[in-house]
Amino acid sequence: MKKKILILDTGKEWGGGTNSLLELLKRIDKSRYRFTLLFYNNYKKGTDSDIKTEAEKLGVEFLILEQKTQPVIAKTAKELLRLLFFFSKRLKGYSVFLIDYHFRIKQNAKKISGILKNHKIDLLYMNNQPSSNLEGIIAAKITGIPALQHSRIETTLNSFEVKAVNLWLKKMICVSEGVKNSFIRQGVDKSKCVVVYNGIAIETVPKASRQDIRKTWGISDKDILIGTVGSLIKRKRIMDLIETTAIVAKRSEHPIKCMIIGKGPEKENLMTKVKERNLDSSILFTDFQSDAISHINALDIFAMPSEKEGMPRVILEAMLLGKPVIASDITGPSELVVDGETGFLVPVGKTEAIADAILRLIENPEMRKGMGKKAMKRVIRNFPIEKYINDVDDVFAEVLGH
Repeated sequence: MKKKILILDTGKEWGGGTNSLLELLKRIDKSRYRFTLLFYNNYKKGTDSDIKTEAEKLGVEFLILEQKTQPVIAKTAKELLRLLFFFSKRLKGYSVFLIDYHFRIKQNAKKISGILKNHKIDLLYMNNQPSSNLEGIIAAKITGIPALQHSRIETTLNSFEVKAVNLWLKKMICVSEGVKNSFIRQGVDKSKCVVVYNGIAIETVPKASRQDIRKTWGISDKDILIGTVGSLIKRKRIMDLIETTAIVAKRSEHPIKCMIIGKGPEKENLMTKVKERNLDSSILFTDFQSDAISHINALDIFAMPSEKEGMPRVILEAMLLGKPVIASDITGPSELVVDGETGFLVPVGKTEAIADAILRLIENPEMRKGMGKKAMKRVIRNFPIEKYINDVDDVFAEVLGH
């Protein structure tokens, strides 16, 4: 008999975790499992699709857990607590958490518990991280149904969340050693954690040619095109890439352009910075692109200046397409990029260091080409999608076998 798995996702936008989840649903043995998706938001995939549509294409049931607006008293209490504990980030965070726990998390846990029981679910699989999936962990405790967390980013847990993980989760999949170690340092039981690296389909090819993408965006063959892909949020530090582009443009004789692929709340601030630096003709904002692969393929150099990641799938995509990668030396990228061999790792926020790395690649086309080839070989050898699917399946089997 097929095991019924409910997949909980509390996210608000399309990201690498979404793509990894869909790859899992496409490829895992459906004769053994029946999946139902429970999402808080039917978020968009660009302008042409959404997660509900993509899930139903795969024959997977899709449910929405409607979120009620918190009452005025809760919002007011949180603002007062933020003011009261302005001197302590820890106290401020925990006090706001308690309000959220009472007015949102407990109510969501009750609803999820009902869905778990009504659908006769065998396993709850959560697709974010413990803080944002806490109501799922509590629902598993209430129902006695085994729960599995797939943690896709390094994040800070409070004492209640650590306790919940240790008591009520069967296993936690971590997308990198760095993510695993960060949770263990915070008190998560080491035996709960297992690393499963993201994977990518080696047969992935761009839908549009490099020349067509560059022509669409007015990029000539002579232009050196630097680029990044991701949500335009503060932790991605896209502002650093804008500053870096300005530095590189001043120090290089080559024509430079930078493509920023993605959308998000920081876009307006980023565009203001671009105008202030007179970089309007050099920096291109494409918004979200459902065919990000083709846009990555049009780049000469891929850059990711983030301050926090888990295991960025987009770096795997860039490496598979033979692009040298310049990334922050942080959890995730540091386990993908071999410094000086497939790209360069640089300190967070050091725009001069990012610029130096880019300039080395611009001035040495053979290095750029050689690093790209080594990056491609590394992904093919170490990060095939089949290994990702098999490793997740192994965890499913272990948890369901308990």
